[in-house]
Amino acid sequence: MITVNPDGKIMVRRCLVTLRPFRLFVLGIGFFTVCFLMTSLGGQFSARRLGDSPFTIRTEVLGGPESRGVLRKMSDLLELMVKRMDTLARLGNSSGLHPEAGHPHAAAHRLPSGAGLMERIQAIAQNVSDIAVKVDQILRHSLLLHSKVSEGRRDQCEAPSDPKFPDCSGKVEWMRARWTSDPCYAFFGVDGTECSFLIYLSEVEWFCPPLPWRNQTSAQTAPKPLPRVQAVFRSNLSHLLELMGSGKESLIFMKKRTKRLTAQWATAVQRLAQKLGDVWRDQKQILVHIGFLTEESGDVFSPRVLKGGPLGEMVQWADILAALYILGHSLRVTVSLKELQSNLGVPPGRGNCPLTMPLPFDLIYTDYHGLQQMKQHMGLSFRKYRCRIRVIDTFGTEPAYNHEEYATLHGYRTNWGYWNLNPKQFMTMFPHTPDNSFMGFVSEELNETEKQLIKGSKANNMAVVYGKEASIWKGKEKFLGILHKYMEVHGTVYYESQRPPEVPAFVKNHGLLPQPEFQQLLRKAKLFIGFGFPYEGPAPLEAIANGCVFLQSRFRPPHSSLNHEFFRGKPTSREVFSQHPYAENFIGKPYVWTVDYNNSEEFEAAIQAIMKTQVEPYLPYEYTCEGMLERIQAYIQHQDFCAAPSPAPPGTRTSHSPFVLAPNATHLEWARNASEVPGAWPPPHSLRAWLAAPGRACTDACLDHGLVCEPSFFPFLNSQEAFLQ
Repeated sequence: MITVNPDGKIMVRRCLVTLRPFRLFVLGIGFFTVCFLMTSLGGQFSARRLGDSPFTIRTEVLGGPESRGVLRKMSDLLELMVKRMDTLARLGNSSGLHPEAGHPHAAAHRLPSGAGLMERIQAIAQNVSDIAVKVDQILRHSLLLHSKVSEGRRDQCEAPSDPKFPDCSGKVEWMRARWTSDPCYAFFGVDGTECSFLIYLSEVEWFCPPLPWRNQTSAQTAPKPLPRVQAVFRSNLSHLLELMGSGKESLIFMKKRTKRLTAQWATAVQRLAQKLGDVWRDQKQILVHIGFLTEESGDVFSPRVLKGGPLGEMVQWADILAALYILGHSLRVTVSLKELQSNLGVPPGRGNCPLTMPLPFDLIYTDYHGLQQMKQHMGLSFRKYRCRIRVIDTFGTEPAYNHEEYATLHGYRTNWGYWNLNPKQFMTMFPHTPDNSFMGFVSEELNETEKQLIKGSKANNMAVVYGKEASIWKGKEKFLGILHKYMEVHGTVYYESQRPPEVPAFVKNHGLLPQPEFQQLLRKAKLFIGFGFPYEGPAPLEAIANGCVFLQSRFRPPHSSLNHEFFRGKPTSREVFSQHPYAENFIGKPYVWTVDYNNSEEFEAAIQAIMKTQVEPYLPYEYTCEGMLERIQAYIQHQDFCAAPSPAPPGTRTSHSPFVLAPNATHLEWARNASEVPGAWPPPHSLRAWLAAPGRACTDACLDHGLVCEPSFFPFLNSQEAFLQ
């Protein structure tokens, strides 16, 4: 029979219960210690790699003191564990534990293992203590080296006081306070250190000088310019239709128009090719961003395409795309903000940083909506590249609204102005002002056969009213009643189910017509009559091209941003004296009649006179496909708003005036023996200088003589001798 001391049972059970979990705990501590040492030492030595970015120095050095403290705590913890194990061992030896003969192996298996475990723990503790001493030495040396490097970099990363970079210190202060305001700064490597601020401000932006210790190769190496490629005329527009995209009613309308005019474009480009001969034309990389069609701008036009909404802007954009493509240039078309950002290389963030790459486009055609979007997302790159932008601007932008300082001082600030562009960068639908460039659009041109057919099909007593929206007809019953006495009145007013009440019962309303059917209606009509709105649209030119007379109202007083809601906020103070000033001033009678609609007798007399007037279909050359191709080709070839302006035109530097008095002594002309002015466009030999009557505007005086006012000629005339002549 085996007898065991009860106290011995209790002690053995305690050792078994205590030692096994404790052994696992000690092994875990040892494994953690090794992992920590590898991570800590690896991180410290990795900071010493050559070529590391200075952005990482501060964050890595901070690990030194913390690593040393953790090692000390671990060593202290292991020493405490050894002391507790030693206490347990002493308790075991004094408890009277004597194994019986029947169980020699049981007691021998347990107690010696506890002593061995204590020895292992002591060895681990000693090793950790030794490692801690070595790590402490390494970290002291590392921190000393870091302090020297950081001190040197701190000297090199102070904002320099360079007179060539006066804004550097102010920009560094701004970066300290605001660098987290836009994620784009972190995208370019800014991490809150002085060095990162200066690297960004000298290599990404250009407010600070380059840092001498930085590798300047990548920063200074500009991308090689693409090889010159000759632009080749195109006549097949199928690829253009793919570039234009789909999914919006406005794009569908534009593509249909382009398809319909394909044959006319092909004929026009053949004529232009004969004019230009073998002249080399560089192929341009062109981005066309139609901002008003983006969802971010509201895209108010697309939903109204099928409901009688204005189509003038879409007509012009379709023709611009066709002309640029036919002239042989490389196009990229965007109608969304996401596409715009991708094509420009906009970094992620809120738009405060420059582009991630040099602008890959020679020219950008956009509108005011697109201009605003580019300014919001291009950062400083907008200022750098804005000379490449061409703004399609229906009603024009006057210099007083465009010039930032002048607009602010004199109250010309509007939501659509204040851009500081060259006024010629704004391109209008009609030649409103010589300050802007005239872009225009295209009206369908009839061939001789079609003109003869129109002569035989014209109804002498048929009138079509200019106005697809019912609101235009409101309050016009009096005029319509007078017109109905002489002519059959037709309308193309949009409606869904019921006839609009604004349209009188005697009017034959065809509803909203597709463009080909509308053209057929105009070919039958004698008169196309406007009621004052919309302003300056393409329809009157289409009517005149199809053999109609256009009758419009004269405005007294003239409409402008000062007295009419439609123009309020637009960046122009231009006074509009009629519904279509271009038709009145550049075409006129017998095709265009402008009368006072408030005078019933004058209105009725005009209708009677028109019924007796015979006109042929007429289209001004500038609104033919050939005219638009020629004009855009000239702009692309000659307009360069990125070149630094010359102090004075070369022709004005000579001691003698380049002008001579015309043979009839009425005006000045460019002398035949005067030297040519290289690069001047339009060419100075086309200059004619007339003296306007007192109070007569320059533009009006030029029109009186069949000329157009050209601001680029002003410097040639800006001399005392020229004024005396």
